[in-house]
Amino acid sequence: MGYSTLKCTEFVEVLASKAPVPGGGGASALVGAIGTALCNMVGSLTVGKKKYAAVEAEISGLMEKATELQNALLELIEKDAEVFEPLSRAYGLPKETEEERAEKARVMEGCLRDACSVPMDIMRRCCEVIDLIGVFAEKGSVLAVSDAGVAAACCKGALKGASLNVYINTKSMKNREYAEELNKECDGMLAKYGPMADEIFDSVLAKLR
Repeated sequence: MGYSTLKCTEFVEVLASKAPVPGGGGASALVGAIGTALCNMVGSLTVGKKKYAAVEAEISGLMEKATELQNALLELIEKDAEVFEPLSRAYGLPKETEEERAEKARVMEGCLRDACSVPMDIMRRCCEVIDLIGVFAEKGSVLAVSDAGVAAACCKGALKGASLNVYINTKSMKNREYAEELNKECDGMLAKYGPMADEIFDSVLAKLR
């Protein structure tokens, strides 16, 4: 599909259209990838500078991890589109007879699980990035501290956005036990990492005001 390789203008144009994908899930993954790229920007402005020689090895290691997460989030833009299309088709399956209704319910349940898997992964990756951002904000170049703050804001937005794409699908699941397991994990990530991102943002803001 190649959504992650589109020009910015092209991605925004297709996002604004009636096309079923990309949607909120793909947008969340992209925002998360942008936040992660900002971590690497902070790192790039830190590594090689005499002033930050003492933290260079640590920052370089964090940049390697951030690059992995950045690439994973870009991949999740594509995966989100891949799992949504079968779900979109499943909603249109016939339900005139008992057999058709049973088959539609079976197919829907599988598609809903798949559709949840990607935003759950987006959330998990964003949590990992938020863990890194605090270090970049604290130890990275002071010239790029505002970029670390933007990274925190992006990743919090991506985290919250992806959660909505989980909740909209778990709400339709017949297997309520499985749905509540996913909801509980989502709730936990939001409760822990939302405030963590806010704390990083606020610490950056305090340095600038």
